[in-house]
Amino acid sequence: MRSAPARTGSAPATGGRTILPEAFTLRGIVLAGVVLVALVVLIPTGRAYVEQTTELRELRNELSAATQTRDDLQVELDRWSDDAYVVAQARERLSFVLPGERSYRVLDPDTVADTRNPATGQAVGTGAVESGFSEDVAWYESLAGSVTIAGEAGARASEDNG
Repeated sequence: MRSAPARTGSAPATGGRTILPEAFTLRGIVLAGVVLVALVVLIPTGRAYVEQTTELRELRNELSAATQTRDDLQVELDRWSDDAYVVAQARERLSFVLPGERSYRVLDPDTVADTRNPATGQAVGTGAVESGFSEDVAWYESLAGSVTIAGEAGARASEDNG
């Protein structure tokens, strides 16, 4: 009987070809190539999808903010069509008074105590100044009078301090 030849550390001879390990079959290499090509194609597409989704979300937020601003401005515009609101704004912003009314302005509210004359119910004190508007006086005369009063008050203040 013949004995089996002893194996040595060298690879078996198979007609001059080297054999790949079983993990690297032709089917596995092709599958890995297909997966690699799919990743190369899909990764940029996925990144673009995420960026566009983020941009779309930001644009929707801007749209909702712009819509809210438009609605607020429309409400403000609708208010101005009401005559009572226009009169109230003219009184508040421009200090308008209606004919026959008297306007008082507090010059320094920190130094004036809220004192009222019990007989008339009107405010009294050094800080309250009657505006002097009436129907009989033209606006430019009233303006000249207020400048004169302000000059006299300034002269008195400088005499008191000096």
